Parts: sequence; structure tokens; C-alpha cells
Amino acid sequence: MREIISLSAGQCGNQVGAAFWETISREHGLDTQGAYHGDAEVQRARMGVYFNEGARERYVPRAVLVDLEPGAVDAVRSGPYGGLFRPDNIVTGQSGAGNNWAKGHYTEGAELVDDVLDVVRREAEGCDCLQGFQITHSVGGGTGAGMGTLLLAKVREEFPDRIMATYSVIPSPKVSDTVVEPYNATLSIHQLVENADETFCIDNEALYDICNRSLKLAHPSYGDLNHLVSTVMSGISTSLRFPGQLNSDLRKLAVNMVPFPRLHFFMVGSAPLTSTTPGAKAFRNMNTQALTQEMFDPRNMMAACDFRNGRFLTCSAIFRGKVSGKEVEDQIRTLQDRNSSYFVDWIPNNIQTTLCEVPPKGLALGGTFVGNSTSLQEILKRVGDQFSAMFRRRAFLHWYTNEGMDEMEFTEAESNLNDLISEYQQYQDASIDDDVEEEYPEEMDDGGAEEAE
Repeated sequence: MREIISLSAGQCGNQVGAAFWETISREHGLDTQGAYHGDAEVQRARMGVYFNEGARERYVPRAVLVDLEPGAVDAVRSGPYGGLFRPDNIVTGQSGAGNNWAKGHYTEGAELVDDVLDVVRREAEGCDCLQGFQITHSVGGGTGAGMGTLLLAKVREEFPDRIMATYSVIPSPKVSDTVVEPYNATLSIHQLVENADETFCIDNEALYDICNRSLKLAHPSYGDLNHLVSTVMSGISTSLRFPGQLNSDLRKLAVNMVPFPRLHFFMVGSAPLTSTTPGAKAFRNMNTQALTQEMFDPRNMMAACDFRNGRFLTCSAIFRGKVSGKEVEDQIRTLQDRNSSYFVDWIPNNIQTTLCEVPPKGLALGGTFVGNSTSLQEILKRVGDQFSAMFRRRAFLHWYTNEGMDEMEFTEAESNLNDLISEYQQYQDASIDDDVEEEYPEEMDDGGAEEAE
């Protein structure tokens, strides 16, 4: 069993986390109290990846819920699936971080982080073979961004050889909840670049677009948005939870998707898209071809950047349901041949496929898409531009410096973000016949200058 420990930080993280547990409890045939009522032995076979077996045949999520104020966690606790979670695994403060990254990372968060690590250690000790951690958080607020990245760094320190996957809700241009979002996001991305192995980027604007366009929901609630994210999260972990013809897990995903250590930010998509309203199942007959095309459709992506403006370094396509391996291979090859301009030519066969026979609840076929695209720099550029506009005038800076932060940290975070953007651009422009000499022009020129002396 390769267990995963799930951490949720802040309001956004806990709401997305709760939606995820709801989704996978249904897939594994568990009721709201964690008792098993499934109809297939396959649901139970690998329950241990995400659940511990408790007393009286109850299954308890291996989840740690963290927040600096009790509000969001109380809402999860009093929700329909609140009885699932182990009360000892819920760690809350009293004061809140007030959208201040420094509070979450340095002052309030630092006081609470040891309690959280104790819970994480206890969960890790109960595992036979811990594969890694998944953290759900947003990067625009205080607790999820500040304390989420602090947890990331601390857990990384303690478990350096385990996979760290983050589901990060990135600020988007149209749905901005807080004024200081660009500061919080830039400081968080600075940490994510260094400490995470894979970051799945999600943003509210893209989710709203999917709800309006594909699901025809005029006024989607956060519940609808979280349902979409939880579908992708359950898709990514599907081959750990169910047996399949061709398996993948967090480590295989990282090895196949990350060509350069810093470029581990992925866009995700899901197909077919269905809404949470009862009875709104997909009223069409999906086949492998339609599923593949929908998975690679720009309108299905949950990040507000268009991959047609960049190129894919790597992709992963996870198919669920009764599909034939040969058919999948043929569809992927056809798709790649037709759209070769959207893939870099110096990584051959850069789509990894995974097949799992258990379809999503209520569907015959389903698919999850993960892509590492250079167009992700659009999101980073947007955050960076907003950051520099405020930082130039030192707006709101006193809130951060009062918590003991230094201006240098802001400058460092900004330059790290700019480096990341230019790295993406560099690999977008690189082609297969780039000469080695072009790669190291400085060294060669210096050598010539020294000889001349």
C-alpha cells in the first residue's frame, strides 16, 4: 500500500479538501460516517491509500485540517461528511491570518505549525509505505498561502524523500477576492518553486467559465467549483486507489512530467464535465476518441491560460472505464501528429497514459488531463505585473514588515518569479536543432578574450 497524507490549509484548502473526501468516499462506497456500503470488492481493495481502518469497521480519512481561525473548519465539521474526520486531526488557531502572508508564515502560523507536524508524524507512523503528501490551499490569502507554504517547507525537511504534491488555487484576473493577492501569491510561488515536487494550478476564473459554458450554470456556487476540482483530484489519484491495466502514481507522474526541477507547475482538466445537480449525468455516449478530444480541449482546462499560446513540455492522460490500450495509444498518436506545433519537438512521445478500469461514479468513461505547458507563464506574468505595480510604491508593505518580514524577501520573490517566467520562455523557444554553441555563448567568448590577452 502506498499511502498518501492529505493536508488542507486555510478556508479555500479546507473547502476543496472536504469536496475531495466527499467524492472519493462515494467512489469507495462509504457513507457519511465512514461505514462501507459498497457493492464491489474493488472499492475496498486499496482503501488504505487514503483511509485508516478505525473501530467498528469505520474508515477514517488520513487527513489533517488546518486553519488559523475555526470558521471554515467548523463549517466542514458541521457539513454532511463532518463525521468522517478524526477530531484530533483538526488543528485551528483563534486569531486568523487576515489575508496576511507574513502572519501565516512567520507569526501566527509558526506558533501552530508544531502541533500540525505532531499530527502529521502520527499519521506517517501509522503508514506501511508512505508515498507522499498532498496539500490543498490557495496562494492568494493568508493561512493557505503563508501557513500552507510553511507546512510544505517543514514537512519537506522531515520527509525529504517523499513526494510533495500541492493543489494550489492561483489568483485569476477577473475573480480577485483580496487586494494584497499579488503579494501573497508571489511570496507563495517563491516557496512552491523550491519545496514542491508537483503543483496542480487551479483558478476560479477558469472554473467559472467551465460552469457557465459547459455546465450551463448561470450562478455557480463555490460548491460547484469545488466539485470540479475534486473530480480532478480523484482522477489523479485513481490508479493508486483502484487496480488498472497501466498504473501511475504521484512519483511516476513527477518523473514523467517534470523535465527541469523548477518547472513543476501543471494545468489540469477533466472530461466529461458533469455538474453536481442530481440527475445531470452526461447524456451522451462517450467513446475513447470523444473523450481524448474533450480532455485536450482548451475550454476544459482549470487554469486561466490558453495552452495554444505556448507548447506542452509533457502531458499525462488518465483514462477511467473499459477502454482498450491500443485504442488509447492510437488516439493519442493521432492527436499528437495533428497538433505537433503545440508540443516541443525535443521530448519525443511526451504524453504519458494511464488506464484504470473503474470509471468515475455514475459514468461509463472518464478522463483526467495533466499538462506541463509553457503557456503557464501567462498566469505568472499577470501576478508579477500586479505585484510590481504595488511594490514599486511600497503599498501595504507595513502589514508585512510589522510581522518581522524584510523588504529583501519581496525583491527575492519577485526575481525568482521573473526567472521562472524566462525559463518557461526559453524552453518554449528551444527547438531540436539548437546548437550547443548557442547554449553557452558567454563561456566561448570569454575563452577567446583570454587567449587574445
